[in-house]
Amino acid sequence: MPVTVDHFLQACAAPLGLRLLAGGGGLTREITDQRVQKAGLAMTGEVRSTHEGRIQVLGETEITYLEGQPQTRQTAIAEVFFSGPLACAVVGGSLAVPPVFLAAADHHSVPLISSPLSTSELIDNTLKALGRMFAETATVHGVLMDILGLGVLIQGHSGIGKSECALDLILRGHRIVADDIIHLEKRGPSTILGGGSDLTRHHMEIRGLGIISLRDLFGLSAITDLKKIEMVIQVEDWDPKKEYDRLGLEDRRTTLLGVSLPTLLIPISPGRNLSTIVEVAVRNHILKTQGAHAARDLVERQSRRTGGGPAR
Repeated sequence: MPVTVDHFLQACAAPLGLRLLAGGGGLTREITDQRVQKAGLAMTGEVRSTHEGRIQVLGETEITYLEGQPQTRQTAIAEVFFSGPLACAVVGGSLAVPPVFLAAADHHSVPLISSPLSTSELIDNTLKALGRMFAETATVHGVLMDILGLGVLIQGHSGIGKSECALDLILRGHRIVADDIIHLEKRGPSTILGGGSDLTRHHMEIRGLGIISLRDLFGLSAITDLKKIEMVIQVEDWDPKKEYDRLGLEDRRTTLLGVSLPTLLIPISPGRNLSTIVEVAVRNHILKTQGAHAARDLVERQSRRTGGGPAR
């Protein structure tokens, strides 16, 4: 999905130190390519090498070359450069830009932006920022916890005890990422990051208590802003008519933004300690990833004892 130059400018104004110099009439231009292009040969005015929808980055080499040209040559280069299909141009190092360049940017309505970052830093940070902007996103309800270093999304209907479970896990030394509304962002083909909203981050609603501040109550060690989701735990009320996995051999999965994640279904009834079960489930999952699968090993031993050969 394209990103407008205006959105890029607002989102990156602080981290990249961006400042609009000229071409404000083109802020609705769209950045359609996540890649960033160093202007290079485009500054000679002889080659149209700008790619459509990309951000063009200009550094000391390009600006020095431009300043060394006669006035008429500068004007010709600026006209060719800004008549191309670029989304916008960013000058690094807070370098002074020749007036003809500013005039051409305004004439063609191409945003010309300045940044104090060096060219290499500017390119690197711009690529990271565009990666986040172009990422697929979604919103889900639940509680996201960092349990033993594993990002665990706990889901279930309202009132089943997710927030209370999170509080108990915090008291056990684990960290909370977000409660209620979880913002998901896809990074790469198999990575989903989860975090809370800027408004409600580090807050939680507990029935009977109201809104509490987790940061104030438990300190910075109990919270984190962002976590890769590696496991989903779905909690539901115990249904005596339903068949549940009693051996732990089911391969249940949940798909979030096209990424398939291992999932456990935990039925809850009075007397079951949800936080304990969740912590044990995470420990058991970590063991499985390390090759220790208790349920499968038990079934194989039982199969060998009864003469059935190795279980498949």
